[in-house]
Amino acid sequence: MPLPKDFLAASLGRIKPSPTIAVTTKARELKAAGMDVIGLGAGEPDFDTPQNIKDAAIKAIHDGQTKYTAVEGIPELRAAIAAKFKRENNLDYKPSQTFVSPGGKTILFNALMATINPDDQVIVPAPYWVSYPDIVRLGGGDPVVVECALEDGFRLTPEKLDAAITPKTKWLIFNQPSNPTGACYTREQLKGLTDVLMKHPHVWVLTDDMYEHLIYGGFKYTTILEVEPGLYDRTLTMNGVSKAYAMTGWRIGYCAGPEDLIKAMAKLQSQSATNACSISQWAAVEALNGTQDFIPGFQELFEGRRDLVVSMLNQATGIECPKPEGAFYVYPSIRKLVGKTTPKGKVIATDEDFATALLEDTGVAVVHGAAFGMSPFFRISYATSNTALEEACKRIQTFCNSLK
Repeated sequence: MPLPKDFLAASLGRIKPSPTIAVTTKARELKAAGMDVIGLGAGEPDFDTPQNIKDAAIKAIHDGQTKYTAVEGIPELRAAIAAKFKRENNLDYKPSQTFVSPGGKTILFNALMATINPDDQVIVPAPYWVSYPDIVRLGGGDPVVVECALEDGFRLTPEKLDAAITPKTKWLIFNQPSNPTGACYTREQLKGLTDVLMKHPHVWVLTDDMYEHLIYGGFKYTTILEVEPGLYDRTLTMNGVSKAYAMTGWRIGYCAGPEDLIKAMAKLQSQSATNACSISQWAAVEALNGTQDFIPGFQELFEGRRDLVVSMLNQATGIECPKPEGAFYVYPSIRKLVGKTTPKGKVIATDEDFATALLEDTGVAVVHGAAFGMSPFFRISYATSNTALEEACKRIQTFCNSLK
């Protein structure tokens, strides 16, 4: 029986389901139906969670750490978060300035829902992670999408940032290394952006540093606050354990920022999720405080996969694939393939057409660029085995060569 007319909230009409989850779901369905599918849509490390972290979770269960926790997170984890920011980013936060949520997405949701009023503007550089604009819209705000050109390395320039700021601007969402492009910013590039932000004291900054530890080729990762401490009182620094520690399913995101904002986020979460899973929180304590020796190994494997994928995609007819500095994604251009036709007679008019035909004809699942706010591109996650990546890239080469 269909729902009554006007039963669903009008706010739901402002958002759409996550395209990356939709691609992963479609790939699973085709695989279950017997198709030979290689899924390159999910942003999830294929490594297992390190044993010391799993052991900490098991110990927490045996120790009876299975009850509700404080909304903001257990004291041990909040202390570990403050220590991590000091140790790795040279940022001084008290534990009372930290906050824990069920995943990084919930940090973003809490921060934006707690601060956005109707018609507030949030600058979202594109290509962007798919959830940023929709969370802004759900809160009644207006995402101001600023395209970052391939020729600029998919980086936001000071000129474009300055032009996008208006009296209604409340936040800049700033993600590096980027999902979906893997782009990172040098200290000098960040200084150009922070100089602009210092001219506009009403603009807050939400930094998404989820891929901080996945950087390659000796690139030096730097946070915005390291470059410009003057932004300290209007910056929320967000991170999590999902990517660097292969803990996507554990659902732990964390952040640090001004204490009044942290309290507002806690007020909101107290009426929604209440707290992140207690067992996952104890595992995250070990992730942050324990050995970090495995991270260079993760980086080395991902860097090799990046080089493999970039090399093979640039050998495909009509594809231009830049080499990213971090994360585990590439974001190739297919502008030379738009207008071509598949052997089955389908015209490639958009990057969504490309991704659909690629999946149907070859079994390779990628995410079309429009999902991330810029076309004509597509995103590949190389967080899978070299064997799968090499086979997928061969299929992409064959598919591109077949277009007329």
